[in-house]
Amino acid sequence: MSQMHAVADDFDASELKFSKEFENADTLMLAEVKILLEHRKEQNENATIHELELSPVFTKTLNYVTQFSKFNNRETIESVRNLLTQKRFHNFELAALANLLPDTAEESKALIPSLDSPRFTEEELQQLLDEIQSKRSFQS
Repeated sequence: MSQMHAVADDFDASELKFSKEFENADTLMLAEVKILLEHRKEQNENATIHELELSPVFTKTLNYVTQFSKFNNRETIESVRNLLTQKRFHNFELAALANLLPDTAEESKALIPSLDSPRFTEEELQQLLDEIQSKRSFQS
């Protein structure tokens, strides 16, 4: 039991410590997952012979990402991803910021504890959040 507890202590998202499987894993924003699932659904609907009926899990996941996705077009999604990538956020932070879309730097640090570090000033973080909100408000 203590060995299991020690292993669990080695992983801490608030300090950006992940298991080997997730160390260098790419992350997706909900909006990107939505695009992928919609494409898969479209492929299935356009098939001459419908492959298989989409599973309930697929449908529930598509409904979830449709409801909670913050961005609705590819241009905005790419722009937000590029912005966050340029700022050198960890993949986990990138996805969390884009999916949660906090209003303030303070809120972002409360939701994503790894942001509460000297890497970004409060002003830099707030400016970034404002820029993302601006991109969101101008999407078509």
